[in-house]
Amino acid sequence: MKTTEPVLRFVNALKSVEAAQWNALANPPGERFDPFLSWEFLEAMESSGAATPRTGWQPWHVLIENDSGHLIAAMPLYAKGHSRGEYVFDHAWADALQRTGGQYYPKLLAGIPFTPVTGRRLFAPSPELKTMLIDAATRFAEENELSSLHLNFVAEDDLALLAEPDFLRRQDQQFHWFNRGYESFDAFLTVLSSEKRKNLRKERQKAQAGLVFRRYRGADISDNVLDRFFEFYMDTGSRKWGSPYLNSRSFTMLRDRMADRMLFIFAEENGDAIAGALNFIGSDTLYGRYWGTLDARPMLHFETCYYQAIDYAIEHGLACVEAGAQGDHKMARGYQPVITHSAHWIAHPGLRDAVGAYLDQERKAVNAEHTYLKDHTPFRKSS
Repeated sequence: MKTTEPVLRFVNALKSVEAAQWNALANPPGERFDPFLSWEFLEAMESSGAATPRTGWQPWHVLIENDSGHLIAAMPLYAKGHSRGEYVFDHAWADALQRTGGQYYPKLLAGIPFTPVTGRRLFAPSPELKTMLIDAATRFAEENELSSLHLNFVAEDDLALLAEPDFLRRQDQQFHWFNRGYESFDAFLTVLSSEKRKNLRKERQKAQAGLVFRRYRGADISDNVLDRFFEFYMDTGSRKWGSPYLNSRSFTMLRDRMADRMLFIFAEENGDAIAGALNFIGSDTLYGRYWGTLDARPMLHFETCYYQAIDYAIEHGLACVEAGAQGDHKMARGYQPVITHSAHWIAHPGLRDAVGAYLDQERKAVNAEHTYLKDHTPFRKSS
């Protein structure tokens, strides 16, 4: 019987890919659903103008198709003109190469724009197809004289395919909350030490004073909700990043496509929202993404982003809350340290060697801190 080799191609816009075929690979039946891998989310980043060549994100998604033209493997891939919106920081690497006369940008990134969430980066049902994706992206970088290829927030299952000497391994740390079958927030508090339990109750009491917290999901996400949240987002984004990554059309497109996967939590006073947080809902995880307020109050950030998220996860039986990158202050609020992974291919031998030596030391430091923090969680010690 005649067999045909799979066809490999790159596309510079996700709108040219059939949504159902992309989604079947990105979130296969029976696997954890990750809303950020969906065609709806990624394509909205492009069509809204958030992740485009103008903003330094040139899509070059990798597709592998069978002889019938059906998609059998894919990888979200971007040529980047900067390192913003990635949450795995390589600015020092860029500076080092450019000081020697080299050119670090553009580089290639396999990841999700503006989203520090661990997940699948190689959408394929077999190691062989995943290897084809990796090889294709690496060849693309070499043939186009790009400095590097980075796979950020890689799922642990795929790390074995991204091993040295081709890829350098990097680790970092986030803080996630885990649901141990709690029936209520008070039940969760009982597993904390006495001091931490008292502190959390005081924080919630102070943050909630005079406020009502409301949730908006699905059909409840009106234009007014979007407009108000965009005010919060722009205020925080302008202060935190200088130039916010998303625009109002981004939020509107996401609402129109995946409202059931979005959860807005607003803090309201006399019917007027003064703060809000946007979360995305996976099959077993609540992902906190953005927050903002025009009326800063003590502990309001912790309540709106962390405690309200825990409340929702408990009520809906979700196993985990991921509240974004970094932030060891989350530990005092019941979140636990989790190691994250990335993999990096670097073309320049000198830069590769220097980065490799640095990462060896960085991993040791991250692991040491992780071990220390695991021994100093706010949970009661077992007798």
